[in-house]
Amino acid sequence: MNNHSVRISLPSKGRLAESCLNFLADCGLAVDKTNPRQYEARIPSLPGLVVLFQRPADIVVSVRDGSVDFGITGIDVIEERKGNAGEVLILHDALGFGQCVLALAVPESWETVSDMSDLRAFAARSAAPLRVATKFPFLTGRFLDQHAVPHTLISAEGTLETAPAIGYADLIADLVSSGQTLRDNRLKLLAGGAIQRSQAALIANRRALESNPQALAVARHLLEFFEAHLRAAENLAIFANIRGESPQAIAAQIFAMPTLGGLQGPTISQVIVREGSPNWFAVHIIVRRDQLFQAVSELRQIGGSGVVVAPVSYIFEEEPPRYKAMLAALQRIPESSSVKG
Repeated sequence: MNNHSVRISLPSKGRLAESCLNFLADCGLAVDKTNPRQYEARIPSLPGLVVLFQRPADIVVSVRDGSVDFGITGIDVIEERKGNAGEVLILHDALGFGQCVLALAVPESWETVSDMSDLRAFAARSAAPLRVATKFPFLTGRFLDQHAVPHTLISAEGTLETAPAIGYADLIADLVSSGQTLRDNRLKLLAGGAIQRSQAALIANRRALESNPQALAVARHLLEFFEAHLRAAENLAIFANIRGESPQAIAAQIFAMPTLGGLQGPTISQVIVREGSPNWFAVHIIVRRDQLFQAVSELRQIGGSGVVVAPVSYIFEEEPPRYKAMLAALQRIPESSSVKG
């Protein structure tokens, strides 16, 4: 390993891999990967960063043992494999893709079992502990212990949904997205049986951040662009022309409306007209995407016209909240000044 390089591992294949590459590209951090069999790549906008491709579960192990500095993978495998030594730091736990849930599923024929209380009672009546097939023995075992369900864990690879039908397990704990595969195999989810909700997350090796200034700089760069992109995705830019006596008078009308406040406030500048009244001003504000219709209606109420709506690529904070949280975790700043993301 080149001691001057910083490494990040990304998922090597599947839906998570594709979503990860798309997310990085949307953040302005496109990965230069042309061959699907390629196991190493670069991010041109981060020339000091080497990109490696691994299985999602292996990414956590590599970050934990320090062979790579950063990784992007699911919260499910992070919580399963990060260990208790504190070597794996979760820098961002909500990248907005790869959503799923690790959950218990039982045969539909178990008509009297619909929630965890039913499962516990069912297990108590059984002659032997329930056999649970899973790829997540740590999370599953801990969850079943918390609910006092007698069980035996069966480690399994490949497809789990057929385990109850084949007979080598009574129920399964598996990742679920839509639930269609469970229904196709006559399985049902249990109320209260969600073991771990998951989506893609950014992780780092603690020792790398503590000892390598270049890794710390990469962490800041990643978090800056991740947070700026994710925040921008929730917002839109609105431009409108409004007639008024002064910018202050227009601002007062805007602040009287529920959704037109913007980030800190509106940007208002005079429109230079060819003829007619000179009292036209251009207003620029940022509004939440889910409040667009209400914002346009409010602009019209105060005389807005020529309303233009545009997407926003990035919204940068003065300091990324999750970067502050990372520094606090590394004890580089007092915990009281940490901002949770």
